[in-house]
Parts: sequence; structure tokens; C-alpha cells
Amino acid sequence: MAKNVIFCAVSAVLALVACGQSSGPEGGGTLSSTDEFATGDGLIADRDSLPGAKLYADNCASCHNGGVARAPHFQWLEMMSPASIYAALDGGVMAEQGAMLSDEGKLHVAEYITRVDLSDGLPAANYAAACEGGAANFDRARKPVDIGWGHDTRRFVPASKGGLTGGDLGELELQWAYAFPNATKARSQPAIGFGAAFVGSDDGTVYAFDLETGCARWTFKAGAEVRTAIVLVDGPTPMVYFGDLTSKLYAVEALTGKMAWSRRMDDHPSATLTGTPAYHDGTLYVPVSSLEVIPAADPNYECCTFRGHLDAIDAATGKVKWQHWAIEEEPKRIEKNGRVSYAPSGAPMWVTPTIDAKRGVLYAGTGENYSSPADGNSDSIFALDLQSGRRVWQRQTIAGDAWNVACMMEDNPNCPEERGPDFDHSSSPLLIDVGGGRQVLAVGHKNGEVYGLDPDAKGKLLWQTKVGRGSIQGGVHWGMAAQGTTIYVPINDMNNTRNGDVLDPDAARPGMHALDARTGRRLWSQVQTNVCGEGRPNCDPGISSAVTAVPGAVVAGHMDGWIRAYDRKTGKRLWEFNSARKFDTVNDMAGRGGSMSGPGAAVGDGYLVINSGYGLYSHEAGNVLLVFARKR
Repeated sequence: MAKNVIFCAVSAVLALVACGQSSGPEGGGTLSSTDEFATGDGLIADRDSLPGAKLYADNCASCHNGGVARAPHFQWLEMMSPASIYAALDGGVMAEQGAMLSDEGKLHVAEYITRVDLSDGLPAANYAAACEGGAANFDRARKPVDIGWGHDTRRFVPASKGGLTGGDLGELELQWAYAFPNATKARSQPAIGFGAAFVGSDDGTVYAFDLETGCARWTFKAGAEVRTAIVLVDGPTPMVYFGDLTSKLYAVEALTGKMAWSRRMDDHPSATLTGTPAYHDGTLYVPVSSLEVIPAADPNYECCTFRGHLDAIDAATGKVKWQHWAIEEEPKRIEKNGRVSYAPSGAPMWVTPTIDAKRGVLYAGTGENYSSPADGNSDSIFALDLQSGRRVWQRQTIAGDAWNVACMMEDNPNCPEERGPDFDHSSSPLLIDVGGGRQVLAVGHKNGEVYGLDPDAKGKLLWQTKVGRGSIQGGVHWGMAAQGTTIYVPINDMNNTRNGDVLDPDAARPGMHALDARTGRRLWSQVQTNVCGEGRPNCDPGISSAVTAVPGAVVAGHMDGWIRAYDRKTGKRLWEFNSARKFDTVNDMAGRGGSMSGPGAAVGDGYLVINSGYGLYSHEAGNVLLVFARKR
């Protein structure tokens, strides 16, 4: 049984490889089952008629249908990729159980769980060609860009580091594209340095691409999807740091692809790394979140036991320096009306921390509670001492927020009494100089508000501006940016969230907005017209992904697949590119862009590098890395 539990802990967080909510009525409706998370062409409708149904029942159901308390539930397994399930059975962590199955049987089980037709076997995959000659060499003189998640969360790339300004963006042309094999999403933000682009992928492969040609200088295989950004750090031995969906943190030599160390950040089977670790002075500050909101959709699941935390990790050795729990109290068993639950739980930390070396603290945010009762730690901004992890101050934005996927179902008893609103802090705080030696901590929220906090007065509220309407997918979702005192605020304001609530589409403000950090005054707004048209039920006009600023402009990837750049002073559109289409790729695989959520653009060395495709939660799938530069 212990080996089953080990597999459960690993495989659970491999889930969500091909998920995305199907469309429904405007602003309302609920899910009938978690099957509706999965979208894509050719999904098998009648799962129970497949030959893998009995194989799963005989070999897997006793663990994954609730028989093992800490096992990932079927609701997660059904969203895994066929290749991940097959690999686990065929020599992976489930090799002992897989030994009882023929090769055909392993394929049948993978087909049953994922509803992907595997009658012709697993789909082929072409990976990047290995670099040869000069393209294989790293150039130490081309220094890494230490801007963005993992470094400076203001996400402003000066021309001296990025090689691009707003005036250059109109001259950008696509240089090459890479199709991540058999992927439905591309959500690891690249890092640029040494003449290379470093990026993770859906199947756990991390690449060091030659910027000019798209060949691979090296590849590294993590244990699961890498969705964090790649944190590139220069030094005597340059390193890249990143996390995977199993909550495993990696340190890999940037010039060789050789692993220096790795460590699992949490033993909970639902734990994952969503937020990118922040690097500062030899330490990685790692936010830990989870996917436990998914199995809560099963009425028999005893929800919930995960609590968010942030750990300080020695970047040289991987050893823990300190650990800070978002909820200090461990969950307790609660019996009520014949049902068992656990609380307090949740408050995941899936925001990249912001380092404030001047004050010796970092700032990080939390999400909702998973079970009732909601406590005082959800939807909060924490200031933690860099050396000890001690909580210096805390500010809760919205009280009483408890939610999980059961709330997207009709009459599911696992939905907390509070029923949300699931308004997390999912965007990194921005520490902004506003003159006179003063700074403002600008904090975005999924409710559509931006808050200006005083870092010298324990987060005292200085100003508050309503920018968007808000929803469970934002409002402000993945990340704002700032140049000087100009704050760029991307708003998603998705109308149909399938959460059962009815949202007012007339109040939605999807698009790009700018605020004055000194006062919170709105400088301009560019609400994006819906250009999706018929036949694109998972297309949306808003901006869910993090945005990236260069001198005089900000670049945003929209949920409709368009990349748009906006002028700093006026908001006028300076450049746009439609990524929601097919591309010829350097690895000769089918490449297509789609919705853009999570990571934003990386800028460096005169290049703009961005991912397209987010086949999750009512968004359009895609699998391409796009690399732009000025006309050559």
C-alpha cells in the first residue's frame, strides 16, 4: 500500500494536463462533473464502454476511488496526459502494479482515464534538434535578464537589459516557433541569458534553446509539468531554478543541464509549485500551493487538509532554512451531520514573493480557504522577515472566503458554507518608488481592485481603486507591471466562470489599464472588444496572463490569443500579433497558439519570447513557444 500512496502523491499533481471547462450560459451554469474540465478534439464520450474500464476497476479503483485516504482521486487522474499515465505504469512509479498488465492493457487504462483514443498507440513526439557548431555554445558575455518572476516582480525590463523599447515593438517579426510535443498548454515563463532561452513545458522537459535558431543546447527531464518560470542566476556556476507540479524544486546548471539538487517541498499528495521561487542573496523563497480543490468535487472526499506555506531554501544545497505556514494551526477533524471534514485548510501561496531588501522582508499573498470555517489567513498579504520567516505584519483583504470545486456542482456537500467568492491574491505585489524616499506596495486582487499599501506602516491602506468587475479567474489574475509610477493593470473579467453565479457582462472591463502609483488615480483604460466570433466557445477578450513592461510600453498576451502592446502615456495600441493559429515549427510538429494565461513575455537581448496556449478552465488549448525580434 505504501508504494500505491507514493504513486498517488506523484501522479495527482500531474493532473490537469488536458483540462479546460466547456462553455456554458453567459455568466452562470455549473458543472455536471469534472469531465467537463477536459476539452479538445476527439475525446471519447462513452468511457464506460472502453476495454480499460474493467482494468481500472480491478487494478486502480481501490486506491484512486477513495480507498486510500491520501491517494489522488479519479477526478484528477482523468485529466492527466495519456503519456504520463502510461509512463507511470511502464517502468515509472507504478511499475509494480503495471507489471500485472500487458503493454496493450497499460494503453487501455490510460485511454479509459483520459478519454483519448489510443487505438494506434501513444502519439509520436518530435523534440528539438541538438545544437551543433557555434549554436551549441553559451556566451557568458550576454548576461541574464534578472527581471520578472523570481527576481524583480515589477516586470519592467530597461533597454540596457532587454534591448527593446516601445518604439521597437512595431518592427517585431516572428523568428521561429517551437511546438511542445502533445501539449495543450504552455505555461512556464522563459528566462533569457547567455544567448539562450530557458523554458519548461507540459511534459516536464526543460529546454535551453539557442535564441537565434531554436535548436536545443540541452534538455532536462523533470518529473512532471514545469509551470513555474525559470529563474536564471549568474555566478561562478550559473544556475536555473524551477519547480514542477509534484511540488519538487530543482537546481540545474545553466550551461550543462546537469542537476545539482532537488527536493520535494511538501509531502501532501496535492501539493504543487505554482508560484515561481524568488532568488535573493543565495536563498530561494519558495511559495507552496496545492490542487486539493479538485478532489473536493467528489462528495465522498474528506475535505481538506492542505495548508499553504513559504519556505526559505539554501540555493547552493537545497536545505531548508526556515518554513512559514500561512495557517499556523493544523487541520482538525470535524464530524457534522454524519460527514467528516477538516479545517482550517487552504490559504495556498501561489504568488511569487516580492523581495524588499531595504526593510529585510518579503511580501507574499494567499488564496482562499478550502473548507469551512474560513479563517483570518486567506486572501491576505504577508510581510515575512527574510532571515527568520517571522510574520512581521499581515493584511487580509477579504474575510470569509472559502471555496473549492464542489461549489461548481449542484448541491455538492463539500462546498463550504461561504461558497467563495474565491478572490485570491494571485498577483505579485509591486514595490514602487513614488518620490521623497517613499514607496508604495501595489497589490492586485481577483476582485478587480488594486490596493496601495504603506510598507512602512504594516500595510496601511493608502488608496484603493476599482479597475475591473472581478471573477474567480480575475479581475487581476497573474500579474501587473510598473514603469516608474505607472502601474499597468491587466483585467480578465471573464463572464462565464461556470461557478453558478451570474455576472454582469456590462460591468466587465477586460483589457489593459494604467494607474498612478502615488494616488491610485486611473490614467487610461483600453477595454478590449470581443473579437472571438462564432466557433470559439473558449475564447475570451481579457488579460489573464502576467504583463511585461519595456521603456514606453507594456506587452500583454490576451485570452483571445492576441499579443498586444500598449503605449505608456496614452494606452494606444502599438503592435499586435495573432497567435491563435497554426505555425510552422523548428521541430516539424503541429504547432498552434491559443489562450494566453499565467506566464507573460520574457524580453532580453533584443528578443521577445512568449508562450501561447492554455487548455484549462474554459480557455483555448495551444502548444507553442514564439520568439520575436526586430526585422533583420
